[in-house]
Amino acid sequence: MLLAEELLLLALDDETGRVRLSELDKGLAGAVMLELALLERVRVTEKGESGRAGRLVLRTGPAPAHPVLATGLDVLRDREGRKPEYVLNALAKGLRERLADGLVEAGVLRREWHKVLGLFPTRRLPARETGHESAVRERIGSALDGATPDERTAALIALLSALKGLTTVFDLPDKRAARRRAKEIAEGQWAAAAVRKAVEAVYVATISSVTVAAAGDGSGN
Repeated sequence: MLLAEELLLLALDDETGRVRLSELDKGLAGAVMLELALLERVRVTEKGESGRAGRLVLRTGPAPAHPVLATGLDVLRDREGRKPEYVLNALAKGLRERLADGLVEAGVLRREWHKVLGLFPTRRLPARETGHESAVRERIGSALDGATPDERTAALIALLSALKGLTTVFDLPDKRAARRRAKEIAEGQWAAAAVRKAVEAVYVATISSVTVAAAGDGSGN
């Protein structure tokens, strides 16, 4: 399952199918970018390289098998050389719907329609099967308790931390300690240098997007 699919499952309430995270679409876009970094199809330039640091560069290789990743790579190809924060919106366009369609087709989610105020139809995505999500939650829980995470688990924790959603989707006894541990993981040495650089860039870009959105609606955090 894709990182973006796992993030979507964590963000959805299993019973009601409602999204529990603000700025989820930016997080999903970041998850696609990180998946492509893990596949060594994209990286972020560093100081000392020709050109400017912190820019997206594509690497050669076969087309990703999953259509969501293939589409994401095409989006990045058209925007190569930009900073990650300037491509998240393009990556996010239609992404949640494509991910949801795939999870419904796979029997992991089901689609329900409700009316808001009895008038406006809205779609919800309650769980049909929770086995995979439970396994993801167990991996993340172990990492928060001190276990060394694998690359994919650490990437998910970094995204949840950037979205300020860790304590929303997890019922944690010590929220402050969990946030601190998540930040440590996001900034840790758990992956190869190129992947760490991509995680750092996506982490910062997602935090920036969430902060700007919060300032725009006056909600704060």
